[in-house]
Amino acid sequence: MSDEPKTSRRGIWGWMLFDWAAQPFFTVVTTFIFGPYVVSRMASDPAAGQAAWGYGIAAAGFAIAVLSPVLGSIADQTGPRKPWIGVFAAVKIASLMMLWFAAPGSSLFWVVALFSLASVAAEFSTVFNDSMMPRLVSKAEIGRVSNVAWGLGYLGGMIALIFVVALMAASPETGKTIIGVDPIFGLDPTLGEDARATGPLSAIWYFVFILPMFLFTPDGSRGKPMAAAVRDGLAELKSTLGEVSRRGGILRFLVARMIYQDGVNALLGLGGVFAAAMFGWSITEIGIFGIILNVVAVFGCLVASRLDTSLGSKVVVIVSLVMLIVATLGIVSTGPGYTLFGGMMLPGADSGGLFGTPAEKAYILFGLLIGLAFGPAQASSRSYLARSVTAEEAGRYFGIYALAGRATSFLAPFLVASVTALSGSPRLGMAVILLFLLIGLAILWRTPYPADQPR
Repeated sequence: MSDEPKTSRRGIWGWMLFDWAAQPFFTVVTTFIFGPYVVSRMASDPAAGQAAWGYGIAAAGFAIAVLSPVLGSIADQTGPRKPWIGVFAAVKIASLMMLWFAAPGSSLFWVVALFSLASVAAEFSTVFNDSMMPRLVSKAEIGRVSNVAWGLGYLGGMIALIFVVALMAASPETGKTIIGVDPIFGLDPTLGEDARATGPLSAIWYFVFILPMFLFTPDGSRGKPMAAAVRDGLAELKSTLGEVSRRGGILRFLVARMIYQDGVNALLGLGGVFAAAMFGWSITEIGIFGIILNVVAVFGCLVASRLDTSLGSKVVVIVSLVMLIVATLGIVSTGPGYTLFGGMMLPGADSGGLFGTPAEKAYILFGLLIGLAFGPAQASSRSYLARSVTAEEAGRYFGIYALAGRATSFLAPFLVASVTALSGSPRLGMAVILLFLLIGLAILWRTPYPADQPR
């Protein structure tokens, strides 16, 4: 495989803008605005809401785990990735537009189902976009491009979140946003319209900013007709699964990622929900927390883009996982008046402002670690695999990569939801995430880099 760049800068930037287009869904819908709204306004109580949201994430993860490697193998046979991205983009956009109708008192089941469908479509689109990477840039540049793209994603998510917090999310008591203005478009916060509008906002953002990828990024050449592609793709998937079992380094990496990514997904999907349940944060406070995390995430990805090139993807992922473990331990050990499970008391009255108690400020500090680490953990995992496979096999291996990231992705949210429901403690439920991060780190530690190399 040549180590020379394979496409123009315009084509590479078009590919990187996919992450910019996709991230607001995860930022404002999944984690910081719409998810907490479902928990706090649509569910009977926060524990029931966290459980429902967790089950929704789990259902999406199960569908992604089953279908991603199949679709990836078929895509290798058909050749072009853009038609697949276009189909799933249409599904995602339609599902997000429907979230506008998630008014208080609406069916929680259908709202969570629409969110799950949007999540499945988003992940499938990402599989096909990721599998384009080995054809676009040299292996030497993969880590830098992957982390910069991920950083662009967080920058886009941050801008969308600032827009929501400043101009859409209003206090139900005052009717004003954090900058003291009425919500745009006449949104009524008492009806949850400020949170519900994040679905259509994310859909429009996604549609606009995936266009450069369709216009400027080169795609694979046309392959087999669909019927033959399905037949041969399924046969090749079976062969690839057997091949993976003989490529020990790649298998070990995929198993490690299967476990730690499950923890990362649960932490991202439920972190804002947990804060809403623990401290009673408003949409505005959760939004500002998300902005802080995204600012730090952009910085983390830019630093990681250099470290990935100089030190390698494995070092970046390991350091990121250690930081996430420390941060997760910190947030689950923090509650009103204390942190570190009561080992450090945080006396002091609520100042009345944003994050007014010492415990909330401690939570923010632990959140900064999450912001620094969760982008590089995922971006450098992507470059880890891209350096370990050829462009010709990228589709099916990134399909299996998605499987590895989702095969048990229903398990962490399911366990978080179940432990929360059984115990009535969101903190105890979130503690489950630590197990996934620790086990994944232990396996990755002994994995070769690149994963196709003998240890």
